[in-house]
Amino acid sequence: MQHILFSVENAVGRITFNRPEVFNAMHHAMRMEILEALETCAQEPAIRAVHITGTGKAFCAGEDLQEVADPNGPSLAEIISTGYNPMVQRIRALEKPVVAAVNGVAAGAGANIALACDIVVAAAAASFTQAFSKIGLIPDSGGTWTLPRLVGLQRATALMMLSDKISAADAAAMGMIWKVFPNDTFLSDSVQLAESLAQMPTKGLALTKQALNQSFNNDFTSQTFLEDQLQTLAGNTHDYREGVGAFIEKRKAVFTGN
Repeated sequence: MQHILFSVENAVGRITFNRPEVFNAMHHAMRMEILEALETCAQEPAIRAVHITGTGKAFCAGEDLQEVADPNGPSLAEIISTGYNPMVQRIRALEKPVVAAVNGVAAGAGANIALACDIVVAAAAASFTQAFSKIGLIPDSGGTWTLPRLVGLQRATALMMLSDKISAADAAAMGMIWKVFPNDTFLSDSVQLAESLAQMPTKGLALTKQALNQSFNNDFTSQTFLEDQLQTLAGNTHDYREGVGAFIEKRKAVFTGN
């Protein structure tokens, strides 16, 4: 890996965007490395949660505009269809909890990659901006799907059209993200969150994620039928039996993700 850092620690797959000299802006090679790391996280049983962050002052500044300005470079359609769309689709489909730890600026596609994750936390100094309207583009990387569902249509429209920079505190207040951590403890706090998720009954968390993904397309009755199906699957897991047994026996449960 040349453009990201990837490691597995305490059952957490840790992906760190690592082009700090360009605020972790993404080009083709970096996108391919991220996709490879996400696939490893999906396939490796020892990885039970994922933590995504950036090095330096930014989480991710979005697309590297040097790439799109190159007359011999890929088209916007190719960049989106082979890079950003597969990335956010893989995050949403990943049967493990994904924590976005936004350490600094998250702009454009960088912001929307974060918002595609299951739980988004940010350092106090972090900020979010859609940025697309400043160069005549529309929000991509799933942003037109995620942001209205997080903050409502009116706020999402204004954020996307005006490209205002939103502080981490304001993002938390409007429901865009879950929590803000102090700058000096941000990395350890966000990693601890991912490690805590990794020790939970992750099969149940995956089924919860599946239910949430489908809830936006189902009516109420259809969603209750889906809950019935998924609850049956959850009830047949080792972790369900372990959780009930531990409660009855008054001991700490040891979950395996099965």
